[in-house]
Amino acid sequence: MMLTRRRFLASTLLAAAWGGMPGMARASMQTPWRNWSGWLLANPKDRIAPESEDELITFLKQSSGKLRPVGAGHSFTPLVPTEGHLLVLDRLSGIVSADAGTLRARIRAGMRLGDIGEPLEAKGQAMYNLPDIDRQTLAGAISTSTHGTGLGLRSLSGYVTGLRLVTSGGDVMELSASSQPDIFNAARVSVGALGIITEVEMQNRAPFRLLSRTWIQNTEEVLESFDKLAAEWQHFELMPFLHADYSLVIAHKETSEPVRPELPVEDDSEVLSLIDSTPVMLRGALINSLATQIEPTESVLPSWNALTNVRLVRFNEMEYSVPAAEGPECLRRILDTVARAGAEATIPLEYRTIDGDDTWLGMCSGGPRVSISVHRMAIHDYRPLFDLVEPIFWEHGGRPHWGKIHTLGRNELRGLYPHFDDFNEVRTLLDPGERLLNPYLARLFKD
Repeated sequence: MMLTRRRFLASTLLAAAWGGMPGMARASMQTPWRNWSGWLLANPKDRIAPESEDELITFLKQSSGKLRPVGAGHSFTPLVPTEGHLLVLDRLSGIVSADAGTLRARIRAGMRLGDIGEPLEAKGQAMYNLPDIDRQTLAGAISTSTHGTGLGLRSLSGYVTGLRLVTSGGDVMELSASSQPDIFNAARVSVGALGIITEVEMQNRAPFRLLSRTWIQNTEEVLESFDKLAAEWQHFELMPFLHADYSLVIAHKETSEPVRPELPVEDDSEVLSLIDSTPVMLRGALINSLATQIEPTESVLPSWNALTNVRLVRFNEMEYSVPAAEGPECLRRILDTVARAGAEATIPLEYRTIDGDDTWLGMCSGGPRVSISVHRMAIHDYRPLFDLVEPIFWEHGGRPHWGKIHTLGRNELRGLYPHFDDFNEVRTLLDPGERLLNPYLARLFKD
């Protein structure tokens, strides 16, 4: 039930495979690639792991054929799968510079979010917000509109002040709000369709600590007092249990208190397995009973250590954002629909707030929204649950997270994003040979 929160320090197997190798690593064997949940499979022609931007440029200029960049592989949509070149960005990592006056930092695109916080704090800065999981690379996170939670706090893409982009032909572009602003607003959320991001400049703030509390509360009670609670807590979210009456509430606020020792990580797999093996008709009573036994927790940690969550069970995920005013009713309808259908569902939902931004394809561009996430354990077929829930999002003006499962195509997406056609024009300009389009992206942007 994801009851504890801490920094997730584990490196991926992919990073370990490339780490420590001199020069640009290249594997020509067709080693299968799988995403984090294990549901997506690809057989790329080769894997290219440039150690520098220069090596990347040389490869792009001397090669031909399709290519796709990959970060942590934490997307559940088939953004990465290709039979062409797989560009592994793990070795493009590290903080390039940090400006104490502007509190901006340039960070290489392949750096994992979980590795940024501590060295950034040593330079007197902290990111404003972080997503639920910190395994993603910085480029992967901004390219899919990944976000955290909190009133007045934007997605990671909303804090990007500059980008260094290498096109599929090997040309380098320095982008910002004052330098080619249209391409900049397209590139901040680009699903890897415009080029390869090598550096990202982020607007940060001074380091801060967070008092974090979790507790169990009746879901309807939380929704009725949501605005008050979200205003009181700097970062606020709830995780409603399906087939039950309760939610896990997770709240953080800035504090000057000293750091308290981190709580031990709790392995939630046994609890989820128990729920998963219980017949749906009995599941509500079981979850309600278990929920009332969960004790509140409290800790004080650096922001980068407090905001991310331990995920010990692999899953697939669907996430949509809806206008903020639509959030409560959309959530109620999902809970009611799943209960009435007796649908198989084990992992709680996630309900978070995000402020608007001006990115062209950001799921929260244009105004404040609420995101709602639905999960299915990776050992099960997610489609029956997601097919049941997805139409509810559509009826409430939902936009899908680019890295989370959805069934929308080009026509539907054009209706959700006023700048969709503008983005497509930039894509055609920067990648005229369509090297960066795999079959999935072709369906989104061409068909």
